[in-house]
Amino acid sequence: MQWIKDQVAAGTPAPALLHSMRDVGWSDALARSALELAGMDVPADLVAPLPAASALPEPDLENEPCNIDAGDRQVQVLMSMERPRIVVFGNLLSGEECDAIIAAARPRMARSLTVATQSGGEEVNDDRTSNGMFFQRGENDIVHRVEERIARLVNWPMENGEGLQVLHYGPGAEYKPHHDYFAPNEPGTPTILKRGGQRVGTLVIYLNEPEGGGGTIFPEVQLQVMPRRGNAVFFSYARPDPSTRTLHGGAPVRSGEKWIATKWLREREFN
Repeated sequence: MQWIKDQVAAGTPAPALLHSMRDVGWSDALARSALELAGMDVPADLVAPLPAASALPEPDLENEPCNIDAGDRQVQVLMSMERPRIVVFGNLLSGEECDAIIAAARPRMARSLTVATQSGGEEVNDDRTSNGMFFQRGENDIVHRVEERIARLVNWPMENGEGLQVLHYGPGAEYKPHHDYFAPNEPGTPTILKRGGQRVGTLVIYLNEPEGGGGTIFPEVQLQVMPRRGNAVFFSYARPDPSTRTLHGGAPVRSGEKWIATKWLREREFN
């Protein structure tokens, strides 16, 4: 990025920059995103067109409410950003609900896996140093209640959600910056998409408060959301492309431990 900024400041035109970036292996999507972040307009005819946009889950913030009625709970709206689309919620879960989810998940924890877009399966990833497990959708009363609340909060059908994933991070554990959508050009992606289409939204719920570190970071917009028990951060992405600016990660836990629950939302019914 510093090289790009230096080139832009020196007056290098977009076609020359794009050509140089392609020569060293940048994809059109990443090159376009990087140039736009550096403040350069990239003519549409220089790069491959963006993937089609999807309909998105979206909380009802039209009247700028401080609270949203999520059915059985008033959820606070703490922060809202348009691009990327990020909303921070407060009071999504009670302390008792957070403890109940941790207690139900704890006996089933194992090394976290990531989706392998090369094969369509799962794999251990050195960038993700947590333990985790998945609940089946509606597996028990607490999971079903939380899923109903999330569906009402972001106006998205329950059946379009993957099962709730619980993750545990000890001291030093992290998840380096990544995107949650499935890379469209990877060979395993068509297999993954058969189960419900692309991911279009993510909700990360904080189940406890580490003593230090462990925030959710969005490095492209220099935002860090700190983990407070019962709060959550929601973000959506209309297309599987870096232009959504939804690169994010879990910062290393500096002391204590971090428990979160993640809900991924798909275009269609997930099965």
